[in-house]
Formats: sequence, structure tokens, C-alpha cells
Amino acid sequence: MKKRGMWAALFILAMLITACSPAAQAPEAAEKTTEAATEKAEKEVTEAVTEPVGESVQLTVSAAASLTDAMNELKEIYQGVDPAVEVTYNFGASGALQTQIEEGAGVDVFMSAAKKQMDALIEGGYVDAAEAKELLRNDVVLIQKKDATGALSSFEDLMKDEVKTVALGEPESVPVGQYSEEILNFFNILEEVKVKTTYGSDVRQVLTWVASGEADAGIVYKTDAILEEEQIQIIAAAPAESHKPVIYPVATLKNSTHPEAAKAFVEFLQGEDAMAVFEKYGFGKVE
Repeated sequence: MKKRGMWAALFILAMLITACSPAAQAPEAAEKTTEAATEKAEKEVTEAVTEPVGESVQLTVSAAASLTDAMNELKEIYQGVDPAVEVTYNFGASGALQTQIEEGAGVDVFMSAAKKQMDALIEGGYVDAAEAKELLRNDVVLIQKKDATGALSSFEDLMKDEVKTVALGEPESVPVGQYSEEILNFFNILEEVKVKTTYGSDVRQVLTWVASGEADAGIVYKTDAILEEEQIQIIAAAPAESHKPVIYPVATLKNSTHPEAAKAFVEFLQGEDAMAVFEKYGFGKVE
């Protein structure tokens, strides 16, 4: 309801009734004038009262699975920032999310766990390069179950006979799988580890397999390992030189149905409040 319009119309009504009162005009003329003025003012009041308020906006955000917990917390915070915007998430492997966008999925904002997927969308014309921002960084770690008795102390230990199953992300669509292969190549053990590898559809599946004991070891992001610290243990962090930097870019999509709301949400993700939440979950800020 737009109160300003309603009060303005009521004011006009009062002024017209006063100006057209019987004291100022002949009785019959005054009555007709007053009736006409009253009808006109009442119409304006009705229009002001019944004018529809702005509709809420539903924003669809496709984000890497490793962002699930942080983004869910940020959703609650953003409700207080802009109650008119309802944020809906689609979490998954960055490569799968990229494919969905290329196949026509209605997405307003995309946030991947690697630059590769964002670069592909820029090249394909789905994202304006000027809109893509490098927002977060992460680390890659080797993990095993908390109560495991195996003698794992390094990535090279994946070669040991005691390690029967190694969980990795599917390298074709899961960025952590791509980083994992780079790391294993760095240590010259990729081909040997491949024969005992089971591939997950996203990083959370890899984490679940290790936490449940279905896999003897796995390679995940540090942020995911922190979430399951009661179930798993970090054995080693991958050397920075062993893989490409883990960068999370974010951007609005060219075909967003709510471009202004999408841009506002991306700006919020770059702000101090959002960054405090990301850092709580183990992410670093790209300087």
C-alpha cells in the first residue's frame, strides 16, 4: 500500500469539499460540484490504496557443492538485507552446473570451484567477462577416517598395499578431481593410484565415502574436511606448487531474469559480512 498517494488523495478530497461548499456557491450548483469532486477524490484514493506493491524476486544461484554450508548461512543473512529477494540454490559439481547453464537452465548467479568452468561460460557467451569476480580461495588436503589405523602420513602413502580404495572427484566435472590428478601427477603416482580409485560426483560424496569407511583415503578441499572433523582426519595438505590455485569465481548470467537483483547479491557476497562467514568455514579471500 502506498500511503503517500492515499494521504495526498484524501487531502485533495478535503480541499475540494471545502472549496465547493454551499457557503461559496448556490445550493444546487454547490451540491453537484461537491458530488463530482467527491467521486473524483474517492476514485484517486481507491487507486492509491489498491495499487499493487512490488512483487518478490526469486533468485536462482548455482554454486559448487563445497559452498553449501556457507551459502546456506548467507541466505539467512541476505533475507534481512533484502526481504523481497528469495534466494534458491542449486548445488553440485561445477562442471555439471556449467553444463546445465549451457543447456538452458534458468540461472541468475553462478559460483564455481575453479576458473575453468567460468572461463568456458565466458567463452560461450553466457557470462560477461567484466562481471566475473575471483572471490574465494581454498586448499586441497588428503584425508582418512578418524579412527583409521593405516599408516598414512603423506600423498605418497596412497601407494601402500594397505590402501585399497581411494576416493577422488570425477576429474571431467568436479574441480577437486582435477586438482587431485594434478597433485598425484606432481608426486608421480597418478597411474598407480588410478587402479584403486573410486570417483565421486562431487566433493561431498568423496567426503562421505571416507567418513563412512567406504574408502580408505580421499582428496577434498580443506573447507569440507573441517566440516567433518569428528569423522575424518587431515593427513597432509597439498603443496601450493603441486596444483593450480583453487579459486572460486562468481558472476551474474547474461540471461538472468532479474539482473539488478543478481548484481546486488553478488555485491553482497563480496562484502565484509559475507566474507566473515566464508572465512568461518575455512575459505580465504582473493586479494
